[in-house]
Amino acid sequence: MRAWHVVRHGEPAEVLELADVADPTPAPGQVLVAVRTVAVNFPDVLLARGEYQVRPPLPFSPGIELCGQVVAVGAGVTRASVGDRVVGSHIGVLAELAVLEEREVFPAPAALDDTEAAALTIGYQTAWFGLHRRAALQPGETLLVHAAAGGVGSAAVQLGAAAGARVIGVVGSAAKAEVARTAGADVVVDRSTQDVVAEVKAQTGGAGADVVFDPVGGSAFEQSTRCVAFEGRIVVVGFAGGTIQAVNAGHALVKNYGVLGLHWALYAQRRPELVDAAHVELTRLIDAGRIRPVVTDVVAFEDAPGAVQRLADGGTTGRLVVRVA
Repeated sequence: MRAWHVVRHGEPAEVLELADVADPTPAPGQVLVAVRTVAVNFPDVLLARGEYQVRPPLPFSPGIELCGQVVAVGAGVTRASVGDRVVGSHIGVLAELAVLEEREVFPAPAALDDTEAAALTIGYQTAWFGLHRRAALQPGETLLVHAAAGGVGSAAVQLGAAAGARVIGVVGSAAKAEVARTAGADVVVDRSTQDVVAEVKAQTGGAGADVVFDPVGGSAFEQSTRCVAFEGRIVVVGFAGGTIQAVNAGHALVKNYGVLGLHWALYAQRRPELVDAAHVELTRLIDAGRIRPVVTDVVAFEDAPGAVQRLADGGTTGRLVVRVA
């Protein structure tokens, strides 16, 4: 089979090489998937750079999210059968075939095509756990979403709207504003021309945002601490802006807000039943027409390095998907 390999650490376009490798076989408890589509995620950028929390030995395949068809199962597998169309998450799926643990695959929602389904698992699971498990978002509350036109940001906007929250989306340019509005943002703030803190306070009558969803970090987090509401919750999802912020415990005490970390993969490891339940609920919302992944471009398998580099360069909206087959 063909697989993309990171052969050294660096920028994705420079370190990804296409390799011919032996077809894998599933061990007990594993499934073999013929990969149809792979969604590009920021961890793919970090994996290429050697900056992700997991550092596979070189060479290795990146790609952490797929849609495909089960073509073989190992002994003892009960939740997937040959022929099933599935979605799932596992490092190393940017290849024509991928082996995943059976707990890492889920039924692909019938209402989504392969490109949309590939972009479901990580973004929507992350947003779901951030908003509902960590922040306990309530109907009528104000939700502030940074990078609201991005993959996980647009998922958070959709899920916030579906939960009955009033959503304020922050974007980096006027060109990205419509993506956030289409996802369901009631108000869109363009941080390149508007003062985020002032706009949030103006839109909330000075009260601030009850929940902040932050996949950016750095200055976005600092802005959030200045416009979070009394008893507000800031959910730290990632640091796509490149700067890991320091939490000022004294400021959190004085303003009476909470800072909550979210590492979704830990739920998959420690509470997989919660991940299963979230997938059921996400599928219900898809079937009801309340949420749908925002796929803005689909590229050929041969063009995968360029797609990962585009994400690294920070100019994308929605999701980029690689079509493998």
